[in-house]
This record gives sequence, C-alpha cells and structure tokens, in this order.
Amino acid sequence: MPWSNQNGGGGPWGGGGGNNQGPWGQGPNRPRGGGGNGGPPDLEDIIRRGQDQLKNVMPGGINGGVVVIALLLVGVFWLMNSIYTVQPDERGVELRFGKPKQEVSMPGLHFHLWPLETVELVKITEQQQNIGRRTAASSSDSSGLMLTGDQNIVNVQFSVLYSVTDPQAYLFNLEYPAETLQQVAESAMREVVGRRPAQDIFRDNRQAIAEGVKTTIQATMDAYGSGISINTVAIEDAAPPREVADAFDEVQRAEQDEDRFLEEANQYANQKLGLARGQAAQVREEAAAYKDRVVKEAEGEAARFLSIYEQYKVAPDVTRKRLFLETMEGVMKNSKKVIIDEKQGGQGVVPFLPLHELGRDATQQQQSVGGTQ
Repeated sequence: MPWSNQNGGGGPWGGGGGNNQGPWGQGPNRPRGGGGNGGPPDLEDIIRRGQDQLKNVMPGGINGGVVVIALLLVGVFWLMNSIYTVQPDERGVELRFGKPKQEVSMPGLHFHLWPLETVELVKITEQQQNIGRRTAASSSDSSGLMLTGDQNIVNVQFSVLYSVTDPQAYLFNLEYPAETLQQVAESAMREVVGRRPAQDIFRDNRQAIAEGVKTTIQATMDAYGSGISINTVAIEDAAPPREVADAFDEVQRAEQDEDRFLEEANQYANQKLGLARGQAAQVREEAAAYKDRVVKEAEGEAARFLSIYEQYKVAPDVTRKRLFLETMEGVMKNSKKVIIDEKQGGQGVVPFLPLHELGRDATQQQQSVGGTQ
C-alpha cells in the first residue's frame, strides 16, 4: 500500500496503526468485561471474586463450608425425625433399641432420640371387624357358614365393634391382633350357634346369642393379653344357604301361618269366653234379684198375715167377712159373668141366652168407649 509507511505506518487518515492504536486514532481494542469503563462485567471475574469472599468467610475455605452445610442438613433431617405428633384419636409407644418404654405418649407434640428411639402409633377409637360379609367377588363367604344345634346350616354375617385399651399389649403381645380377633370371633360364633337351634339365630333369640359371643370373645382376647375391649357384637343377617333357601322359606311361611291360626283361635276363644262369662254374670244377677224379690214378697205376706191375724183376734166376725169379700172381689173381678136380679123382673127369663156373645159385645163397647174418651 502507498500509505502503509507514512507517519510511522499510520493509516490513510493520519492515524498510524502503530503504538497499538486503531485505524481512527483510538487505542487498541480491549476485551469486554475487563473492568474498564462502559463494558459489562465478565462472568469469570464474578466467580473469582465470589470465591475470594467465600474464603474470607469460611475458616476452612470452600471444603469447610461444604462440611458445615452438610452438617446443617443432617441436623435438620435428624430434628424432623426426632419430633412426632400424636393425634387425639391415637396413643404413642416409644421404643428404645426396640424395647418399649413404660410411658404412653398422649396427644400432642413429642420428642425422642431418633434413630436410637422410635415410636409406634395406635388408634384407640372404636373400630369394626366384619365377619361373613358377602363381597362382590363371590356371592357368599364361607366363613359365615355355620352348623346349628339341630343340624342345619346357616350363613351368619356379624360385626364386632372393639377399641384398644392397652396400646403396649396390642402392639407386642400379638403379632397380628386384627387377624387374631377375626379368628376368635368366628370361632366363638360357631361355638354359640352350634349349641342352639336354627330358629334362635333366625329370629327368636339373636340378642342372647350376640351377648354370648361377646362374652366368649372378650374372655379369649383377655387370655391372650391383647389389650382389646369388645364393645358390641351385632348380628347383621342370618339366612340359610342359597341352595336350600326355598325350603327354609317354606318352613318360615308354615310357621307364620301356624302363628296366625293360633292367634285367630285365641281371639275366637276369648270372644266366646267373654260372651259366656257375660251371660253367666247376667244369669247370676237375675237369680240374685229374683231371690231378693221372692224373699221380700214372702216377708211382706208374712207381715200382712200377722197384722190380719192380730185384727182377727180382736174382731173375728168382721175380719172373716172382710177376707171373704176381698177374696171374692179378686176372683170375680176378671171373670165373665151376667147377674140377673130376680126382684127386678128376673122371672120368665128365657132358659137359654147367648151369654158369651153378650159378654163379648159388652167388652167391645167398653173398649170403644175407652178409645173415644
């Protein structure tokens, strides 16, 4: 180039390219991020300065800082595992090297030395164990089929309601307490049902069977030291197997008909017996009334006779005549009679007269006169 050596090798505009200057006279191009004015900071420079500051803070340098952070994380993890919460429906049992402590953790926040100590939580609220319940997979559960005392087979479905009263015994005396309770309950139900007829489990005496099963289950679980208290045994359903259900239903219908017929017969007997008793009472009342009436009349006649006798003793002729007249008045008062006075022209009367017609005509006249009055 003709201008390559002018002005000490400067450029064509008078600015030489020497002295590490650019073609327009400015200084040499500096790398970006070098800390000069007007350029953004370099990433490597930021990392380097951060490392220097970390060295000043950490006594052991970077390696010591990593160790401290790791220790903090381990401490947080240990603290999280050492603090546990017991809910209101739970109780906690702490284990030190696998051996349970005597104290039982009540609801609230607790602390233990993990991993030297661990905790087992147990629900103490009432729980339910169902036995013999039909499932969707099968139409019947063989655990509910039982033999009764009268050699019948019934399918019993029942439930056991229980609660945990001793968490330590519940956790450590039995390996599988729920399974053990189910087996004991099924065995107890088979024992009680096997001593009774099928009719008792069907409808007659379910409550007594449930109480007997509850007593047997509680005694067995206490012997095992399970820490379980049996609250209720409820028989939900008792039915014959499906293969013989129709025959059992027929027997049930016949028994219901028998009960209905007996009830109707008792109602009829009570009705007839009540009617007979009423009639007997009526007859007794009438007899008592008749007795009283006859006795009173007899006493009155006796009193009247005595009074007449007293008068007769005073005036016998007058009393005799009076008695005769009263007697004849009573006799003749209701008889049909025709009286002819001979002094008033009774002589020459026709020997035969229609006396009956005359009496009937006179009676009719009297009735007609009485009606008009």
